[in-house]
Amino acid sequence: MDAQPLPHLTAAGQVHMVDVGAKPDTVRTATAEGWVQARPDVIARVRDGAAAKGDVLAVARVAGIQGAKRTADIIPLAHPLALTGTTVAITLEADRIRVETTVTTRGPTGVEMEALTGTVAACLTLYDMLKAHDRGMVLGPIQLLSKTGGRTGAWRREIEDPHD
Repeated sequence: MDAQPLPHLTAAGQVHMVDVGAKPDTVRTATAEGWVQARPDVIARVRDGAAAKGDVLAVARVAGIQGAKRTADIIPLAHPLALTGTTVAITLEADRIRVETTVTTRGPTGVEMEALTGTVAACLTLYDMLKAHDRGMVLGPIQLLSKTGGRTGAWRREIEDPHD
């Protein structure tokens, strides 16, 4: 595979924000996932609605949506995007919580960073809301699962459970 020039570097090697103004608007989606590993008793508290800070799943979903919306504020070279949709799905397992964030827009650049940032924000919020019960929780892996739209079209990760 030939090395492609990095789009965020000028010919002189200086960092810059890529100009996407000439790119056509297309519908673009991206889905990312992340995990929070915790003790089974902590997961049971979440499932039973008995966590000390209240409805942690609702707060984490809102944090994920807000994180996706604010990506350009924390990722230096990300473009501010008008998102048309963001969903955050949270699934409880015996000793871990799975967060899946899907983001959609119609524009000249993709939403991979928004999906990843939303996932990270939701995972960090879960940690914050549950740390009184388990400071030893582990976050990760965080990974892009799929993207659609744009010049490169669709891409999908060959999904394997990262915890097997």
